[in-house]
Amino acid sequence: MPMLLLLHIPLTSAYLCQDCNSIGNCARQCPACASEVLLNLSGVLNREVDEAAQPDYAFGPALVA
Repeated sequence: MPMLLLLHIPLTSAYLCQDCNSIGNCARQCPACASEVLLNLSGVLNREVDEAAQPDYAFGPALVA
């Protein structure tokens, strides 16, 4: 069984090649197919969490019928 090579690519330097759907860390050229059609993933995936959208859980008395 072949060993898997685990890689760590920070989101700020992760680019998706739109030609071959590979992820690399080069902003100029895809390491798999040499395409220059790249999408920076941090702009798409690195979202700020909206505090107003977070539910506010509070404990209260139970309702008994």
